[in-house]
Amino acid sequence: MKIAIIGGTGYTGGNIAREALRRGFQVSSLARHAPEHPIDGVEYLTGSYADPETLRRFVDGADALVVAVHATTDEGTSVLLPHLPAIARAAADAGARLGVVGGAGSSYVSEGGPRLIDTPDFHEEWKPEAVTHAKVLDWLLENHPAGTDSLHWFYVSPAALYGSYAPGETTGAYRTGGDVLVTKEDGSSEISGTDFALAFVDELAEPKHENRRFTVGH
Repeated sequence: MKIAIIGGTGYTGGNIAREALRRGFQVSSLARHAPEHPIDGVEYLTGSYADPETLRRFVDGADALVVAVHATTDEGTSVLLPHLPAIARAAADAGARLGVVGGAGSSYVSEGGPRLIDTPDFHEEWKPEAVTHAKVLDWLLENHPAGTDSLHWFYVSPAALYGSYAPGETTGAYRTGGDVLVTKEDGSSEISGTDFALAFVDELAEPKHENRRFTVGH
């Protein structure tokens, strides 16, 4: 399998790349800057996914296109959503499945809601990114529902505690949910970067979630 990762030099994209390489996949990465610490075996391309020709060449021949980038700038300006139609079209034209690394904010804390982002304790500084990523999911659900066209996609929301600031431990195990945040018996919700990548690559290898979101946590 050949996978093309937009954002393969970042925390999540890098973990996905390592796990995919471990499985024997071919891996390429598109990012604005060359990696400080390149991963042996990854083919790196420097450029922007906002350029249609660069995107077309990057996804050509890939079995899956992975999007592992921030949805907003540090100032909160949306950068992913305006380009999502072009990304989806490029994946569909190439016959590549689209896999999106999403956020936890759009996950429901229990069946029927509310969403994590709508709870009182959700950090205000996280909201621009979380709101935009929720819109990414909404756009995919509204424009590409299962069985309606040639785009095959999935969207993965991590546990509440996830990121380079909390890398966690590699356990080699994870649990999945639908739209509800995955939590432990004590109410905590976390997933390590390596185990998130494991879940993501498992979905690439053996698709179980067709044109829908799933959540993952320890």
